[in-house]
Amino acid sequence: MLTHKLALEKLNREFENKTQQEIVDWAAKEFAGRIAITSSFGPESGVLLHMLSRADKTVPVLFLETGYHFPETLAYRDKLAGLFGLKNVIDLRADSARKAEIVAKHEGVPYDRDPDLCCQINKVEPLDEAIKGYEAWMSGIRRHQTDYRKSIRFVEEYEGEIYKISPLANFTSRDAWWYLNEHNIPQHPLYERGYLSIGCWPCTRAAQPGDDERAGRWAGKTKTECGIHTFKEVKEKEEKDKEPPQHVADGI
Repeated sequence: MLTHKLALEKLNREFENKTQQEIVDWAAKEFAGRIAITSSFGPESGVLLHMLSRADKTVPVLFLETGYHFPETLAYRDKLAGLFGLKNVIDLRADSARKAEIVAKHEGVPYDRDPDLCCQINKVEPLDEAIKGYEAWMSGIRRHQTDYRKSIRFVEEYEGEIYKISPLANFTSRDAWWYLNEHNIPQHPLYERGYLSIGCWPCTRAAQPGDDERAGRWAGKTKTECGIHTFKEVKEKEEKDKEPPQHVADGI
């Protein structure tokens, strides 16, 4: 349950002129003890995780351990967590009985036979359960990644009484590249092999020349999202410039 309301229109206007680090700092302070971040530990994940480590190393980092990750991704998760001193990386897993039933029903390849259902049980359902204990959820999605994401705002209120915070909303891949290099942050080991966006190994391939960064995800299918950023609806925008009684981006 939300403990207070934010003036979202005002807040989002202000954040267009703030640095990403300032937004992360604000979120960690505003929702101290009531916020978690999700990370795929894929290419460019080091950007937001580094910013988080500067703000609050104790914020829970939720990682969806589907059982289908590349070994390189699991090694990269451990490397970044150690490098940044992140103290609370949590693996989220599907209900084992439900997963076993679906895997058997689809002859061991649910990711091929029904990728939406595979994502639903391995990603959406575990995340939905986990974030019930938080008031805010931070993620690294960016506007330029997909058509669905191009209208995201820095802070949005979602159904289920939770705020979603996207500090990198207006970041580009070039911005991310410069940030990683400026701070000497290691890149995902598969990136140099052409994997620009990395999910589960059965549903990820290297990008081809001219592809956009997510072209290697679910290649040959119409699917573009795993579902964790689409399973909740954004609530209607607050009345423009309506001021809440308290906590309007203090300390930005």
